[in-house]
Amino acid sequence: MNETVSLSSLDGLYSAVVADVLDSLGYRNQTMRPNVRSLTPVGRVAGRVFSARAETVDTIPAEPYKLEMAAVDALTAGDVLVCDVGNDESCGFWGELLTTACMFKGVNGVVMSACTRDMWKIKDLDFAVFGIGYQPADSKGRTDIVEIGQPIVISGVSAKSGDTILGDEDGVVIIPSEVAEKAITLAREKISGEDMVRDELAKGMPITEAFAKYGIL
Repeated sequence: MNETVSLSSLDGLYSAVVADVLDSLGYRNQTMRPNVRSLTPVGRVAGRVFSARAETVDTIPAEPYKLEMAAVDALTAGDVLVCDVGNDESCGFWGELLTTACMFKGVNGVVMSACTRDMWKIKDLDFAVFGIGYQPADSKGRTDIVEIGQPIVISGVSAKSGDTILGDEDGVVIIPSEVAEKAITLAREKISGEDMVRDELAKGMPITEAFAKYGIL
């Protein structure tokens, strides 16, 4: 059963603790590969997944950017555009004008297995861009979105619209909608436990004793 979670419930969470609780729930393949990382100073992204898939092309499509524009138009406040582009490094799949359009709509960011460009402007905007690097070449005739709103596999992780995504300095994790509420509750409980362990360690408790007492490391 899919669960709708409040985006405010993600406040204060971080990717490592969410990955830990997903492991405990049997979801052990929810973290993207390390090459998908924050490319902007914002450094953190959280929200609802809106999925898309792009392919590498070698000719300019009859209607370039068609589904890319459709995806941006379909995004709503709190969404994160999550796009599988197959680790394409040939172009800047994302740019400043797309960012501007998303910011007006209250979109929380973009996570993609692709590069971005226009960093001279994007770095000064309050918008999260996660990807694999930077590339100044235009995406037209190099990559093109072929599906939006369908389940994808991005950087080794299955994702679908309605899932929850959280990314920070450690990396990016997808929380399946079926277990989102439970995972977020457990993550908050684990953070509380980590706080207690940290206090005990700071007072000199041996780490083996702290682990035996709290079961947290």
